[in-house]
Amino acid sequence: MNINASIIDQRVSGIVEGHPEWLPKGDANKQRSAAFVLLCMSTCLDMTIEESAELLTEGGNDAGVDGLHVSEVEDDEFLVTVFQGKYKVKDLRGEANFPENDVQKAVNTVQVLFNPYWQVILNKKIAPRIEEIRSLIRDAYIPNVRVILCNNGAKWTAQADGWVTEAKRDYGDKVEFVHFNHDSLVSILQRSKRVDTTLTLSGEALVEDMNYMRVLVGRVSVQEIQRLFNEHGDKLLERNIRRYLGLHTNRVNTAIHATLCDQEKSDKFYFYNNGITVVCDKFNYNAFQQSDYQVQLKNMQVINGGQTCKTIQQTLNDSSPSTVGESAYVMIRVYQLSDAHEEFIQDITYATNSQNPVDLRDLRSNDEIQKQLELGMADLNLGYTYKRQREEGGGGSTVITSAITAEAVLALWRERPHQAKFRRKEHFGKLYEVIFTDINPAQALLAVLIFREVENERKRPTTETPPDFLPYASHYISMLIGRKLLSDQGTTPAQISHRNVRDILQAFKDNQARYYEDAIESLKEALRACYGKRGVSLQQLSATFRRGDLMEML
Repeated sequence: MNINASIIDQRVSGIVEGHPEWLPKGDANKQRSAAFVLLCMSTCLDMTIEESAELLTEGGNDAGVDGLHVSEVEDDEFLVTVFQGKYKVKDLRGEANFPENDVQKAVNTVQVLFNPYWQVILNKKIAPRIEEIRSLIRDAYIPNVRVILCNNGAKWTAQADGWVTEAKRDYGDKVEFVHFNHDSLVSILQRSKRVDTTLTLSGEALVEDMNYMRVLVGRVSVQEIQRLFNEHGDKLLERNIRRYLGLHTNRVNTAIHATLCDQEKSDKFYFYNNGITVVCDKFNYNAFQQSDYQVQLKNMQVINGGQTCKTIQQTLNDSSPSTVGESAYVMIRVYQLSDAHEEFIQDITYATNSQNPVDLRDLRSNDEIQKQLELGMADLNLGYTYKRQREEGGGGSTVITSAITAEAVLALWRERPHQAKFRRKEHFGKLYEVIFTDINPAQALLAVLIFREVENERKRPTTETPPDFLPYASHYISMLIGRKLLSDQGTTPAQISHRNVRDILQAFKDNQARYYEDAIESLKEALRACYGKRGVSLQQLSATFRRGDLMEML
């Protein structure tokens, strides 16, 4: 028995026993397989198990796709992550290869699913998502596809690798096939371990004491970065808020890769790149040397430049030694900061990463409004807790996260449902002030509770014939319910407070079914105003709700 496979099997068992409602009914082996895919999606995509459950597509007519995630559009491109899992329930030796026929199926799936004109029969879980992808493609957005083939065994065979290589030639750099297994999972789960290591600098360096802190600025070869990340992996990025976006999802990373592989430019890499920022508890070096220091670092963490490091690692690992010049260097800044400077580290991280809004939620967690929402939510005495950061314990029905708050408030009280759904990356960036300015805990809580009920109906419809647009419409339905609820109460969003929130919430509960039905009818009328009596495809529905075409009719 492989120890890592055994560890993952225990976690799979925990998901099966703790949350059977997320898994296929009946067959125990299928439940364990689905639980394993859930664990892989949660780990790869850095989200909770509960959030990952929304991505499961396993079932009949699933085109061999067990899980599917679609990112937001960025720079006219978007990333689709496809998961296919194979789990050996009885064999925990971790030696079985990923099946050849399933690799072949995954290669074919990419060709079929992402062609907007290819007709294919799909189940109700996956069809709306595939048509959403196809809708984006027809609107000239470019998909990048990452196929994660996950199992509790070894990688696919040489024969299957030939098919993958051939597919890469056909699709270019727009498709990537990744093997992910029990060893990968355990490696990521262990990444919180501290990293004590030695860093070899090239040339001279500047070292200075400043306000009870120490600073080192120097130059390091890209080969040294490759060695560090091959040895320690993502444990070096535990504090890094961006983590790694991948070569196929970020143009900056692609440019880094191209520069490194260009013999005429690689020796100038130092000047093209912004460098790497590292924090540590302590660093030591031989001060009697004049250059080429061997720097010992205690608890090293990369807080900015993680994408640079990972791209360097992948480029050098995938290239022959002669492809990347030996004179390619990158600037490095090392800050020695003790635990007492935790808030200062947060400020540095924000300052050096704030140009990318995708992960600003954690950076905003110490804003005054976030602290006020946390305190005020508790003071409402309604049994709910506001969670400012992703790392603060578990979830549950009584936990209100800052992410869901931003989404709900933007949809209901700011009446921007299309931005609430399709511009999530900007909720804590460009849209932050729009969402959180003058928001109080009562307004936030009411918005979230209404949105949650609407989402529950989308996930588990109580009617046998839900409308075709339901997978795309939760934010619009929530907005319409909020609008009708406050109209009936003779109040406005600005007038919601701790004094009346209980009464408004009770009115919502008493009339929830009626409000929901009215919202559905309003959307049907708006769609008729847009399209008349002709049929509307899922692709058209996806585009209509994404662009906000209906707002003029509501």
